[in-house]
Amino acid sequence: MTGSVLRVEIPMRWGDMDAYGHVNNVNLIRLMEEARIAGFGVPGGTGAPGVMPKVNIFSAVPDGVQILVVEHRVRYSKPLEYRNVPVNVDLWVANIKPASFDICYEFRDPVSDHVCVKALTTLAYFDPVAGRVQRLSSDERSSLATMEGVSTFVR
Repeated sequence: MTGSVLRVEIPMRWGDMDAYGHVNNVNLIRLMEEARIAGFGVPGGTGAPGVMPKVNIFSAVPDGVQILVVEHRVRYSKPLEYRNVPVNVDLWVANIKPASFDICYEFRDPVSDHVCVKALTTLAYFDPVAGRVQRLSSDERSSLATMEGVSTFVR
């Protein structure tokens, strides 16, 4: 991976664990969402004000624009075992296209720092009034490019 990488710590919940002591695969998708929001902000018009994100990408999206998940990809290399300490998640942006981009993740064991999970989420900005995906502006692409690196998965 190259480019800027942002590390966030996301608490694991007891209920995230499956019968084997690993974070359940469904709950991993929730942890991906928590990491995106912790790192890049709460989308405009949702929730109430709180802590500013480390890198303000989503909070800067204009009112009335939705940020939709297009795709998730997840690859497990080691079990992510439940621990009562937050999991370390490294985040960056990849594959910036005219109307979509990827958020890449590496979930690292909070004790050993081994990579347990590599994942990505493809996102697109959506105009609900027009009913279609919205192209990224040059300012939005420039903002995303500050966090751009090599994709978790080669496309």
